[in-house]
Amino acid sequence: MAEYTKKWQEIAREYRRYIRLEKHLSENTVDSYMRDLQEFAHFILRMYDVPPQKVSQQMIQRYMSWLYDAGRQRSSQARRLSGIKSFYNFLLLGDRIEALPTEYIESPKIGRTLPDVLSTDEIDRIIEAVDTDTDKGRRDSAMLEVLYSCGLRVSELTSLRIGDLFFGEGCIRITGKGDKQRYVPISPTARDRIRRYMECRTPRRRGEETLFLNNRGQALTRVMVFTIIKKAAAEAGIEKHISPHTFRHSFATHLLEGGADIRQVQELLGHESILTTEIYTHLDSRHLQRTIEDKFDNIGDLVIE
Repeated sequence: MAEYTKKWQEIAREYRRYIRLEKHLSENTVDSYMRDLQEFAHFILRMYDVPPQKVSQQMIQRYMSWLYDAGRQRSSQARRLSGIKSFYNFLLLGDRIEALPTEYIESPKIGRTLPDVLSTDEIDRIIEAVDTDTDKGRRDSAMLEVLYSCGLRVSELTSLRIGDLFFGEGCIRITGKGDKQRYVPISPTARDRIRRYMECRTPRRRGEETLFLNNRGQALTRVMVFTIIKKAAAEAGIEKHISPHTFRHSFATHLLEGGADIRQVQELLGHESILTTEIYTHLDSRHLQRTIEDKFDNIGDLVIE
């Protein structure tokens, strides 16, 4: 087993470099992929004691059955299978295997679950619950305002830099998944809250560009943002299940309820596919169908050479 364990470790290190540098995945996503791969490798070594190249379709199916028997949720099973498929695609691209053992394995079907949506009044109550007489409160107030009014992912919020603020143009630059950048309008309220926060912002080292810092002058973590939101929601008396994504989901929902076009919301959220935007928002299926039909109606205007 020791010999094959070493082979798994060597290839796993190469795979980590690949998904981080070639696929441009975030560190959090990379860590998640590697944890799942480690669990899969342990199962294969314990049950079959073979290197990655010798894993068969039946072995993977046995692993999926083990996940099911262990009571893992379908979403968890699907995520792990997705990671295994990514790993074997990497081996195929590197000519380490001749065929994919994952090719005919279907992912568990997952029902859609949407997070709670906050009303604009509830959003205001949460932000107003923050005590802005303190330096920490000014930071939290600005952070929550930007998170909601710009529809950001929590990773986009924590990586926001001072150089990404273009107040003169009325927008901020966001670096999203795959290092893709987009520009999002920023409200006067968000600008004012950021300016107040900047007056008391104290970075640990000179020239620190990260906008939102913790008490030690370093970048905030995702967990810290979650904790800040939960505390503010409790202070506001909001009992819904709330996370940073709740703000983003509420932002998209409020835009659509206000008459915004789904394509506009897609661009603001940084989604590659319009279908992803439909998942994040409570769209009527007929509305989505009309949008897609309109899109394909315009194809006739294109000239394909």
